[in-house]
Amino acid sequence: MMHRFRVWAPRPQRVEAFLGEQRIPMRREAGGWWACSVDQAGPGTDYAFSLDGGPPRPDPRSAFQPEGIDGPSRVVDHSAFAWRDSGWRGVPLPGSVLYECHVGTFSAEGTFDGAIDHLRHLVDLGVDIIELLPVAEFSGCRGWGYDGVDLFAPHHAYGGPDGLKRLIDAAHDHGLGVVLDVVYNHLGPAGNYLPEFGPYFSPRHRTNWGDAVNFDGPGSDEVRRFVIDNAVMWLRDYHCDGLRIDAVHAIVDDSATHLLEALAVEVDALATEVGRPLFLIPESDLNDPRFVRSRDAGGYGLAACWADEWHHALHAALTGDVSGYYEDFGSLTLLAKALRQAWVYDGTYSPYRQRVHGRTPSGLSGRQFVVFAQNHDQIGNRAAGERSSALMSEGRLRVAAALLLTAPFVPMLFQGEEWGASTPFQYFTDHSDPGLGRTVSEGRRHEFATFGWHPDDVSDPQDEATFEHSKLDWAEPVKDSHASLLAWHRRLIALRRQIPALTDPRLDRVQTEYDQDVGWLVVRRGPVAVASNLGSRTWIFPAGPSAELLAASAPSVERTARGVALPPDTVALVTEGFSHI
Repeated sequence: MMHRFRVWAPRPQRVEAFLGEQRIPMRREAGGWWACSVDQAGPGTDYAFSLDGGPPRPDPRSAFQPEGIDGPSRVVDHSAFAWRDSGWRGVPLPGSVLYECHVGTFSAEGTFDGAIDHLRHLVDLGVDIIELLPVAEFSGCRGWGYDGVDLFAPHHAYGGPDGLKRLIDAAHDHGLGVVLDVVYNHLGPAGNYLPEFGPYFSPRHRTNWGDAVNFDGPGSDEVRRFVIDNAVMWLRDYHCDGLRIDAVHAIVDDSATHLLEALAVEVDALATEVGRPLFLIPESDLNDPRFVRSRDAGGYGLAACWADEWHHALHAALTGDVSGYYEDFGSLTLLAKALRQAWVYDGTYSPYRQRVHGRTPSGLSGRQFVVFAQNHDQIGNRAAGERSSALMSEGRLRVAAALLLTAPFVPMLFQGEEWGASTPFQYFTDHSDPGLGRTVSEGRRHEFATFGWHPDDVSDPQDEATFEHSKLDWAEPVKDSHASLLAWHRRLIALRRQIPALTDPRLDRVQTEYDQDVGWLVVRRGPVAVASNLGSRTWIFPAGPSAELLAASAPSVERTARGVALPPDTVALVTEGFSHI
């Protein structure tokens, strides 16, 4: 058995491979690469690299870090895994319902294998695709994953490479696709040894995390290749169906061909090769259609943008919270606009930003937006990690679910949302460096001051209890109020499947009516009207005798001679026979 080790390291003058106590000189190759072949090495071998005689460092392309970010890398043979999903033909993003989950808190075990036990729940709920928060190796044993540093290595505490493969294989066996959240705009503060190897970062551009990843300066060709190879690896070697790319507005690239466009080209080619749909979902707060416009039209050709403003408009209208960036929202006028086109600020003035923001989504389809009533950011970036279930009535939770799951966009649920989970989802970390841990904790308290939250109300991310409190309680879904809300979500998803108008992505067919003073809001989707009452008194939605009440959020919603009577904080789906208000 022999293995060839290679690493891109243009900065050092000498590179050695560490295998146990053995140091093996590596030969310089073209383009800043170093290589050596080692007898009796292969899958399962632990190794590291020494640069100019320095301490051992993990391989930047390490496939597994069994001892964490500072430990040795381990050789992995991806072809050795016995996949059972040869019949999997993928799942298209349009028309699907996504379900975002964090591996560490989704199950009691907090592992890939632990998540497998709950896949049947997702099938019964009716979702199509699981979206995993980042799993690339990060500091410690618990965290959100957005401070990963070994981008090719599934986290050791979750179960490593084989654990992730077992989860994806099982998901496909259940008919569920898998999207993986990846972070290419920065790396975490602990264990980031990439600058010792080469120009992975550049002061040409600055971000909130310091020097930007070098996508357009000297040496950037290999950095771009590093990221593209990483994305392709998750799709090819782990059989992921798509990637959600974190905060693409922080990916700074002045190249003639933007990194995201180059990535989309390679992913499209891979999709053709493997014979199933593969897609990329960028998260951006720029409200810029360029990310999802076709490349023929000058865009990057990605599948669908996350639309945070849809959430903001809904959250502010249903909770009355207008603190921080919710300052721009709160009215039914803006909620109705979000329901029609996802983006609220489309070249209009934003009071919070104190400038014009965004660009019109004209010409885009609903299938090019992913929307949500909750997600990890919007929950976890609150002082106590409160879910909507802690911020609004059960009635309004049902209204939110109805507006989300009847939208012309791609809807996404956050783990436990479907039963109104009482557990919070807080920000948690596990940095071994006490100084870094203290800095993170103090930074969170300072950040939340802009929302008017008292520092004492902010949970300590480093406290293990913060993590434990964030784990889902799987005894809840069968309890009365939780079970009823779960049944409502199942009903809505089933109706979305049964009624073509509810998945129709043509935004010019979405109509909204509302009365801010009285508090009612109606969304019309072909023959279906979604009528909600957020006011303080019962409101009658006009409906003729032929109108059918498809679903109601409460037993108190009833047919009358004048139409459908909606008490406060209720919603109903009505088809045919209704009249315009």
